[in-house]
Amino acid sequence: MAFPYIEAIIGYMIMVYILETYLDLRQRAALKLPLPKPFVRVICQTRFEMSRATLLLKSNFNFVHKFVFIVIDVAILYLGVLPWFWKRCGEVLVYAGFNAENEILHTLAFLAGFMLSFKITYLPFSLYLTFVIKARHGSNNQTLLLFFKDMIKEIILAIVICPPIVAAIITIVQKGGPYLAIYLWGFMLIVSLIMMTVYPVLIAPLFNKFTPLPEGELKTKIENLASSLKFPLEKLFVVDGSTRSSHSNAYMYGFFKNKRIVLYDTLIQLSNNEEEVVAAVAHELGHWKLNHTVYTFFIGVQILTLLQFGGYILVRNSKDLFQSFGFDTQPVLIGFIIFMHMVIPLLHVVILSLNLLLRAFEFQADAFAKKLGYAVPLQAGLIKPEDINIDPWYSAYHSSHPPLVERLVALDEPDKKTD
Repeated sequence: MAFPYIEAIIGYMIMVYILETYLDLRQRAALKLPLPKPFVRVICQTRFEMSRATLLLKSNFNFVHKFVFIVIDVAILYLGVLPWFWKRCGEVLVYAGFNAENEILHTLAFLAGFMLSFKITYLPFSLYLTFVIKARHGSNNQTLLLFFKDMIKEIILAIVICPPIVAAIITIVQKGGPYLAIYLWGFMLIVSLIMMTVYPVLIAPLFNKFTPLPEGELKTKIENLASSLKFPLEKLFVVDGSTRSSHSNAYMYGFFKNKRIVLYDTLIQLSNNEEEVVAAVAHELGHWKLNHTVYTFFIGVQILTLLQFGGYILVRNSKDLFQSFGFDTQPVLIGFIIFMHMVIPLLHVVILSLNLLLRAFEFQADAFAKKLGYAVPLQAGLIKPEDINIDPWYSAYHSSHPPLVERLVALDEPDKKTD
């Protein structure tokens, strides 16, 4: 008797859904708590109440959203939608005069249909989240026209970028030998490095405007901070994040001696003073100085990717496995989809472990900024109404950042003296 792969996978998916729903209920209860006394002096009660009302509305949205998509995901597996859709894509190719036996063309047709179906299904949820929930919170500055422009740009980019990558992966799998996992990992490493180089220079400007930070005291302070840490700052930009959202951020990119720092215009606008902006930059420079980006990229991402490819080659030739999902053939893409469903339990464990690592990095970057004398402005910049009442279990499962209260307490702790 064949192992019931689909039933086992669906069972685990439902278990995860129940667990996440329970955590969502815990977080909903936490949101209903009053403003903690330590924050009364730094957070306006009216602003806190508005933020809480929006978060509760978003909680309602998440319950509906997750329920709809777990039903869709279970139906796709249980009703055999994947093999049905794969066959229909082949028929469309034949009708259009193409060779359906060409796995690359067949896979691209399948991906195009799948992406289009997902976009259409998710569109009502995305519109509601952006123009109802975020609008009520005051965090959405995006117009309906800009929303659809972004969506069209994303589709065009997917059409340009995905086909050569998919074609290369299928070719590697078809022609790979005993070192297939290494070849796949090496290829994806190259793709990752290229995308890390190309995205901020060619892709990000398609969506946002990047302008040099004007001369002034803020620019001087950031340049002096970077110089004191021997950070090879090449350029300092401001990005118009306010065209879409009121969320603030700062980040850096670039390899070797060609580093750039990008500040969201909202970070500058919403900060009470320049020191809070510099403190945010100090935190990011802490990640650079402590090599967190390198560790995350190679330890957290590349090793995981190599292990995933290694696991994939163990199941890619299993006819019983493909047949259990309704496939008579063994397409490369379908093999990856089946494998990723099979390792969902392990992936959840890995993600939780990675979150622990990333949380430790956040504390270290905070401590780095603190040693530079930015503890107070960093604390002020961290305080946001939506981050105050967070359930610890919910945070541990979902967030790569420590809860706000824990970060503030750590910044308040006196430095340990060493002899």
